[in-house]
Amino acid sequence: MNVATLQAVADAWPAGMLTAVVLFGLAIGSFLNVVIVRVPDGRSLWHPRSACPGCSAQLAWHDNIPVLSFLWLRGRCRACGMRISRRYPIVEGVTAAALASAYLVFGPTGDFIVAAVLLATLVVVTAIDLQHQLIPDVITLPGILVGLVANLATGHVSWLDSVIGIALGGCLFLAIILVSGGGMGGGDMKLGAMLGAFLGWKALVFALFVAIVLGGVVAVAFLVSGLRGRKDPIPFGPFLAAGGVVALFWGAQIIDWYWSGFSL
Repeated sequence: MNVATLQAVADAWPAGMLTAVVLFGLAIGSFLNVVIVRVPDGRSLWHPRSACPGCSAQLAWHDNIPVLSFLWLRGRCRACGMRISRRYPIVEGVTAAALASAYLVFGPTGDFIVAAVLLATLVVVTAIDLQHQLIPDVITLPGILVGLVANLATGHVSWLDSVIGIALGGCLFLAIILVSGGGMGGGDMKLGAMLGAFLGWKALVFALFVAIVLGGVVAVAFLVSGLRGRKDPIPFGPFLAAGGVVALFWGAQIIDWYWSGFSL
C-alpha cells in the first residue's frame, strides 16, 4: 500500500467513523423506543417481540429499520393500517444526532462514551416524562451509579466532583420539594442527582440554571397562549434534560469563562 493510499484511508477514517456513530445512534434510538413504551408499564424489554398495539401483529425485521421503515410504511401498520406514532422516528433521529454531536465534540474517547450514555438516558427520560409526567426510578437510580463509575473509569470529571454533584443535585431538589409542598416530584430529585453524577457539581449548577430559565420561559409562554392554566402541571424533567445537554457540551467553557472574570 503506497503513501497516497494510506493518506486516503486516513482522510476517510473520520467520516467513516461519524457515519458508523450515526447508524449506531439510529439503532440505539430504536431500542430506546422500546424502553419508552415498556418501562412505564413495568413490562420486559426483551419479551415479547415488538407488535402493533392495534392488531397485535408482530413486526417483521424490515418493519423495524430506524426511520426508513416509518417512511416506507407512511407511518401506518402494514397489517391493519393503524397510525404509528411520530415519536418513533423522532426518538431515533434525535438519538443519532445527539451521539453524532458528542462524537464531533469529544472524538473517539472515554468522554464520548460517558456523553453517549448520558444523552441516551436523557432522551428516554424526556419522552417518558412528557407522556406520563413520570421519571422512572429504574432509569435514574442505576443512572447515578453508572455516572459515578463512568467518571471513575474515564476521568471525565473527578470522582469527588461527581460525588458532590450527586449530593448537591439530590439535596437541592429535596429542599424544593419540601418548601413547595410537593410542587416538584421525587423523580426530578433523582434526575438531578444523576446529572450531578455524570456532569460533576459545577456543570450541574449550570445545568440547573439553564433548566430553570428555559422552564420559566416555556411556562410563561404556555400561560400567555392559554395552552396551560396556572394549576396545570408542566413536567420539569425535559427542562432538566435540556440543561444537562447544554452543560455537557458547553458547560466547561462557560464555567471557565465565568471564573476567569474573577482573576482579572
